[in-house]
Amino acid sequence: MALKVTALAGGTGGAKLVDGLTGLLGSDRLTLVVNTGDDFEHLGLSISPDLDTVTYTLAGLANPQSGWGRTDETWNFLQTLKEFGSPVWFRLGDRDLALHVERTRRMKAGQPLSEVTRTFCRIFGIDHVILPMTDDPVQTIVETDDGDLPFQEYFVKHSHEPEVRGFRFEGIEHAEPAPGFLPAIEDSDAVILCPSNPWVSIDPILSIRGVREALEGKVTVSVSPIIGGQAVRGPAAKMFAAMGIDPSACAVADHYKQILTGILIDEVDADLAPEIEALGIRARVANTMMKTQPDRKRLAEEVLTFTEELLEVESLQ
Repeated sequence: MALKVTALAGGTGGAKLVDGLTGLLGSDRLTLVVNTGDDFEHLGLSISPDLDTVTYTLAGLANPQSGWGRTDETWNFLQTLKEFGSPVWFRLGDRDLALHVERTRRMKAGQPLSEVTRTFCRIFGIDHVILPMTDDPVQTIVETDDGDLPFQEYFVKHSHEPEVRGFRFEGIEHAEPAPGFLPAIEDSDAVILCPSNPWVSIDPILSIRGVREALEGKVTVSVSPIIGGQAVRGPAAKMFAAMGIDPSACAVADHYKQILTGILIDEVDADLAPEIEALGIRARVANTMMKTQPDRKRLAEEVLTFTEELLEVESLQ
């Protein structure tokens, strides 16, 4: 079956699965939509962390150790900035800095973020379409015991230590889906929710006007970012716990239950499959860890095979 898919992604886990998917589906069969709720202005520059992580990953430029930024980076700018006493809590390498400067220049000249992203993809030799979720400003605010914090301040500056009480997406009520986003869903056989943080990577995308409506009747498949009660990277499990929810693959399925058809969970969570299926969501047990490049392709193959099976079941009903 020649699947056409739209994948929603954010963060490192999302970028890794997207990398696997692009190796299996051509640019005419896969559209990537990336969270921009993490975007912010720093040192006068427009920073798009999730977009950059996905772009660098597909371009083969991502730093494999940190999971963010570029490989073979240098830090002269940051060191000099530190000597001036400037804020250096958000690390910008010299090569990475050039991209932010150019993005800022183009956006100040009137280019929307989607157009700038398209230009960067062409320069980096990426054939697949990478869309920001919106061209409009949306900011994820983490409500904590220490007050309301923009996501990057919570995540990076404060090392995601403050206790989370909730989230809101400032500007979401005015945000329109990026050009091509909703048509991509309409034209797709299925939608994949990558193993990204449900609260701050996928929820902002799903909160864009018209997205949940577009998903009605679509086969939607998720890969759980929670394995054995822990997040592979980042604060997702801690966020679930802070919200009074036991962090698990089942909690991820429940979080998405209004839109989810099926979910891939890791082998260590195999005993949760019956509980997930009791929610009316099909569960597939697989090795969902992506430690190596072949792991990314293997998991992408599992996701697509599972998606095809779900589509066959839907067609018989």
